[in-house]
Amino acid sequence: MNCCSGDNGDGKAGDELLHIAIVGTGSGAFAAAIKAVEEGARVTIIEGGDVIGGTCVNIGCVPSKILIRGAHIAHLQGHHAVDGLPLNTPVIDRKAMVTQQQHWVEKLRYAKYESILENNPGITLLRGMARFEDASTLIITQADGNETTLQPDRILLAVGASALIPETAGLIDTPFWTSTEALVAEEIPKHLIVLGGSVVALELAQAFRHLGAEVTVIARSTLLSKEDPEIGAGLQQVFEGEGIRVLTNTHVDSVMFQSGEFKAETNQGLITGDKLLVATGRQPNTKALNLDKAGVKTDKRSGIIIDDHMRTNVDTIYAAGDCTSQPQFVYVAAAAGTRAARNMTGDDVAIDLSVLPTVVFTSPQVGSVGLTVQQAEAQGMVVDSRTLDLENVPRALANMDTRGLIKLVAEKDSGRIVGCQVLAAEGGEIIQTAALAIRNRMTIQDLADQLFPYLTMVEGLKLTAQTFNKDVKQLSCCAG
Repeated sequence: MNCCSGDNGDGKAGDELLHIAIVGTGSGAFAAAIKAVEEGARVTIIEGGDVIGGTCVNIGCVPSKILIRGAHIAHLQGHHAVDGLPLNTPVIDRKAMVTQQQHWVEKLRYAKYESILENNPGITLLRGMARFEDASTLIITQADGNETTLQPDRILLAVGASALIPETAGLIDTPFWTSTEALVAEEIPKHLIVLGGSVVALELAQAFRHLGAEVTVIARSTLLSKEDPEIGAGLQQVFEGEGIRVLTNTHVDSVMFQSGEFKAETNQGLITGDKLLVATGRQPNTKALNLDKAGVKTDKRSGIIIDDHMRTNVDTIYAAGDCTSQPQFVYVAAAAGTRAARNMTGDDVAIDLSVLPTVVFTSPQVGSVGLTVQQAEAQGMVVDSRTLDLENVPRALANMDTRGLIKLVAEKDSGRIVGCQVLAAEGGEIIQTAALAIRNRMTIQDLADQLFPYLTMVEGLKLTAQTFNKDVKQLSCCAG
């Protein structure tokens, strides 16, 4: 719709443009800004930091995946199973890796963010820290101390999240890393201690192990405790097979740094290392906004509470992305930003997160979508499931890497697929096929009857579906 002409219900008439202020410049913010301009609004986008682009391109998805890729290549040189290719220990220039990585960060930041500002006159960048004076007024404090007051028609909060630092005795007084520092570290630790058992902790722990560091992972419960237990157990087996020490159900009582060494006192004894990575979760960047002055409600982690239309409890204030109660994924933030912009300009659209595929970029990768057995049963569903070890997947055999599994969860009576969990090479590619199957309400038999190209990892989905009714060990290759 166009919010520029006539009285359209937005309180604007004639040629006056609806003014939307967006706090933040990450993926959710830019998706919203672009869509809002398309819908006829003018946008002021506000950034309090030195660079635009938010977490993903600067200190998250992009640099971490480049690091993981490089580390995986280094690991393969000394740990493959192909005869005739000599194993070797690579000589790693970590500084050169970081230089290349940051070059790509800058290149992508320009292509996806800075160039949009240059080429979209409907978006104005205002630098400074934003805070509410009341529900309709933002005060932006610039670096030189000057302040600008905005009273836009709509406000979108998309300020992201940052590393949550636990209140462990002594920790704050040590030179620990968060993922931000780890990604640009130009030296490989001798022994890296990792606090955390979820996505960021495990991706970086394995990457530094692949670069040659000794690594100890300390997890308060199990690895990937929100996933199906088979996934965490399988990944722990992989990690331990690569020489990573994994301490589960372990709490850290205190941390100190002395003579270049970290000392972590735990319920399983003293752990020492030259570097410490804290990756115990992320918290919304909402403190500086003075949300109480606007009357915006938050949850116990200070995340902004929104509905499926990205609306807060205040009519003219919306929010999207990691600063909200939504799942913290960049693609969720972008989808939410686009829908928020449509709703702020008069549309009525919701975001549907019922089928949300997720990926952990370890090796093998973890993919998940829909419900686990435990989640389904907690909802009162009667389900059946099958788990296929990758030794039954021809492509995994050809790759000479059968670490992992594929699991399907289905309603017992109807056979409708309600969940899938994957621990496999290319698990991130496999899981999207499962997501489409769930979205289209396919049954196990529907999936088993599909044609899948032979020697692919995704064929494992078909084989897993077939195990509900057959012994796949008794099938010939690419059996229909």
